[in-house]
Amino acid sequence: MRPSSSPYPLLPPPTCSSRLPPLRCFVGLRCSAPRVQVRERLNSVAGIGSGTRGCHGRFRTPASSAYQPCPRAIIIRNDNSQNADFPRNYSKREKKPFPIPVVELRRRARQRMKQAEGKPKRSLPPPKNGLLVHRLVPEAYRVYNARILLINNLKRLMKVVPVKGCKYCSEIHVGSDGHPFRTCRGMSSDKRRGEHDWGTTLVEAIFLPVEAYHLEDRLGPRIPHDQRFAVPRIPALVELCIQAGVDLPEYPTKRRRKPIIKIGRTEFVDANEDDLPDPAPDERFKEPLLEELPDDEIIAPSSPEETAVLAEETLEAWETLRKGALRLLKSYTVRVCGYCPEVHIGSSGHKARNCGAFKHQQRNGQHGWQAAVLDDLIPPRYVWHMPESGELQKELKSFYGQAPAIVEICIQGGAEVPEKYKATMRLDVGIPSSLREAEMVV
Repeated sequence: MRPSSSPYPLLPPPTCSSRLPPLRCFVGLRCSAPRVQVRERLNSVAGIGSGTRGCHGRFRTPASSAYQPCPRAIIIRNDNSQNADFPRNYSKREKKPFPIPVVELRRRARQRMKQAEGKPKRSLPPPKNGLLVHRLVPEAYRVYNARILLINNLKRLMKVVPVKGCKYCSEIHVGSDGHPFRTCRGMSSDKRRGEHDWGTTLVEAIFLPVEAYHLEDRLGPRIPHDQRFAVPRIPALVELCIQAGVDLPEYPTKRRRKPIIKIGRTEFVDANEDDLPDPAPDERFKEPLLEELPDDEIIAPSSPEETAVLAEETLEAWETLRKGALRLLKSYTVRVCGYCPEVHIGSSGHKARNCGAFKHQQRNGQHGWQAAVLDDLIPPRYVWHMPESGELQKELKSFYGQAPAIVEICIQGGAEVPEKYKATMRLDVGIPSSLREAEMVV
């Protein structure tokens, strides 16, 4: 049987001279462009067109250009997430986590010892050698004044922005009426089924007064248990500012002008300063100190415009306080107990056995000292953020956000919402209008 003759010569089977570009070429396409534009972009990269035909009549991009990165890829980055979880509340039976894991601390210590082998010992830098860090002295004055300004402004704002506090627990709420959530764990809470009994509150419930022992010599011996009542206790932020360079006549402290001389691992002697002239008052870094106003001198703002300006000033003082305290924490050592909120400003904690946290009998009341973080020194009291409707419903609790109490007071006073707090406030989360609508949310 003769093969049928064809006017067209037989062509070899088509060979694919091009391949689809790998997935890594499209990783950079993170923009929320319309689907049609993204499809056109993929077609242009892959070479899909109707005019020219390649393998199977669809591809026209050569193999050499298939692995080229996308030149017009758009990457959108944002330091602040859209929504974030609330800060974790640790149980009283749970120890606080270390800011840096113990394994990492040991690894860094071994690395420092390895790098120091065969090298002469370096002199201690300030403030470990007893001297001040002069570049942080103006920062200490700003932190001290920001704390006083924050307390004075909060007292004024609380006369126009209502703040409620539970009579049986430490819960607070910024609003004319307390929230309806049954989260009370105070006295007789079982009879009230966890419902709060709201009343008036003070500024100390919003800006928590964390106290610490005042040290006349921050490098001196540790405070023993027998002298726990003889040493005065002052606000921890004030003690940190004093050690950083703020001079307060009522709280004297030792200022060294020469570095200490170490004679052991933990022992040292002060250098002889007799050859130095008498210390002259240095006014280069000092700033005028503010004073806390008594309650009878507090005047409420007279207009909404004045309230908004006061709220903006208060919010700025809050940010200045936290940023300045964080800079001081990086140079001056602050310790906190891992079981209770006790704070000590110094290289090593005191020896007072006054810890009453979980299983304190096994430790004989001694504190478990560890490195402190900013929230240990300035605890942010998180409260529920009031939505635009002006009321909270206990069935829609999972849709509401939270913010620090000071920030919530300033926002209700007329200040703009800071970008860093929008994640926990959940401003982009739509709140259902009814419980039936909430049940339909996936």
